[in-house]
Amino acid sequence: MAYVINDNCVSCGACEGQCPVGAISQGDSQYEIDATTCIDCGSCAGACPTGAISPN
Repeated sequence: MAYVINDNCVSCGACEGQCPVGAISQGDSQYEIDATTCIDCGSCAGACPTGAISPN
């Protein structure tokens, strides 16, 4: 089960650097998590200042 980023994302980029496998990248309107690469560690969720990241 991969983590997902919801519409509360403000594209600050705080999560991207926290991902140990590089599963997070800037999408068209907000950051996105590649579900096939995500290892479900939750590091990104802890770094998100808006609480936009949660387990799927």
